[in-house]
Amino acid sequence: MTSIPGAVIGPRTAALLERVERLEDALARGGDRVPAGTADAVRRTLQGVRERLALGVDHTVVALVGGTGSGKSSVFNALSGLDFADVGVRRPTTSQVTACAWAHDARPLLDWLGVSRDRRIERESELDGESQADLRGLVLLDLPDHDSVEPEHRAVVDRLLPLVDVLVWVVDPQKYADDALHTGYLRHLVGHEAAMLVVLNQIDTVPVDAQASLLRDVSRLLREDGLVEVGVHSVSARTGDGIPVLRGVLARAVASHGVAEVRATAELDDAARALGAVVGPRETTDADLPRSSAIDGLAEATGLPGTVASVERAVRSGRAVSAGVGAVQQDRVRAVRGAWLHAVTPDLPAVWNEALTAAVPEAEALASAVDSRLADTRVAVRPPRGAAVARALAAVLALAGLTAAGLAIGSWAGVGTFTGEAVTLAIAACGGLVAAVLLLVLARGLRRAAARRAGAELDGRAREALGHVVDECLGAPTAVVLGDHRVVREAAEVSPLPAAGRGDRRHGSAHAVDAPTVAGPATEPPAVGEPPAAAPSTDPAPDAGSPAPGTDEPSSTP
Repeated sequence: MTSIPGAVIGPRTAALLERVERLEDALARGGDRVPAGTADAVRRTLQGVRERLALGVDHTVVALVGGTGSGKSSVFNALSGLDFADVGVRRPTTSQVTACAWAHDARPLLDWLGVSRDRRIERESELDGESQADLRGLVLLDLPDHDSVEPEHRAVVDRLLPLVDVLVWVVDPQKYADDALHTGYLRHLVGHEAAMLVVLNQIDTVPVDAQASLLRDVSRLLREDGLVEVGVHSVSARTGDGIPVLRGVLARAVASHGVAEVRATAELDDAARALGAVVGPRETTDADLPRSSAIDGLAEATGLPGTVASVERAVRSGRAVSAGVGAVQQDRVRAVRGAWLHAVTPDLPAVWNEALTAAVPEAEALASAVDSRLADTRVAVRPPRGAAVARALAAVLALAGLTAAGLAIGSWAGVGTFTGEAVTLAIAACGGLVAAVLLLVLARGLRRAAARRAGAELDGRAREALGHVVDECLGAPTAVVLGDHRVVREAAEVSPLPAAGRGDRRHGSAHAVDAPTVAGPATEPPAVGEPPAAAPSTDPAPDAGSPAPGTDEPSSTP
């Protein structure tokens, strides 16, 4: 990557380079989930932006682009004041780019743009004095015809369009509605309006009373292309009409030192939109992952609820028990995996859905992981000693109560009445029996409590093991894919142009190229990106399909 010695990277350029890095990281994180064609296009864009910014923003690269016969080479010569660019019959035979630099240090930039050494000229000289100072820093390119029958000519145009700072589309009254221009180029440049303008050359060939309506028709076609804030110039390279105004527009662009940043922002927005087309609007957050549902599903697949119930019944009945969790059922594991994928992929495009499905282990591997984790999950429980003691005491007390009750009945039967001894024995019998019942209730409660603890221990240990399986086999690979998706999605968010880029461009903005009015050159031109002022003429704009004023060609939209 070539850099100009002493080039200073300011905070705005640093922010753009940081965005380049974010997009590059997103491209790497997206991997094969970003289609190869999209990845290649984004990678080329990022490389071009990085190299252009590394060359510094002290130079403003302006490219004249147009079709055969539009007269852009004549406009180039008129702006430079030199007869350097090929015009006329020589033009269609060359694929060379011509450059005029109002700078002494543009060689690295021109090398990077691929301009041949014999096709460059430096405009400022000692003879010029300060007459060219207003364009100091400008690098003006004359590109081959974009509609040339030679494929290599169009290839040069397509290569350079993303690399320049300002695109000046030169059209003529006969071919301004050409389909090759509008569908092949202009409609793909929505979002680049702040670094673009249109020059209608050969205005001297159009009757004066038809010029305003012709310019309005050019603006209408641009709006139909989606380019709503592109200024339109009218010039004549032959007579020089409008050239001073166009030169003034370029001079203000050079003075702003910010057009390269505007262009870079538009290129990065294009790259971001390309990435945004391959991601969804959102992804499931970690908090919304169906972890609990997956654990419940795997617990059902292992028969854990039934095993816990069996352990509790055994403990309640007073039997010692040693139990573990049975083998998992693969068909139910498959259902758990499917439910997980369905829950976490509703907003993901198909390619990311497929990537997530491939990242999550298949049902067989998931079932094996469950069995492995649960292999050591067992509980061994003996009946609680307190319950056994309580039951033994209850039996003793019941026996004692029954004995006392028998003695009390015998005493009553012997004398025919209740004596004090009989009453005492009756009370003792009742107390013993009541105590025995209470002890039995206590023993039962102790067994129930022990059963619940045993069941809860088995259930807790098993669910903890299943939680590890869910985290390792479902959660971790899901988090990786969703994390990659989040990085790409956030990097693909298109930020608005900086405030200076779409604000008041008349007051020293560093991010706008001024555009002229569509009327005569005597008026002060508004900024590029703002709708052109209405011309004073009351002539209606030509209807679709009707001949353009001063031409035999229809002005209908392509």
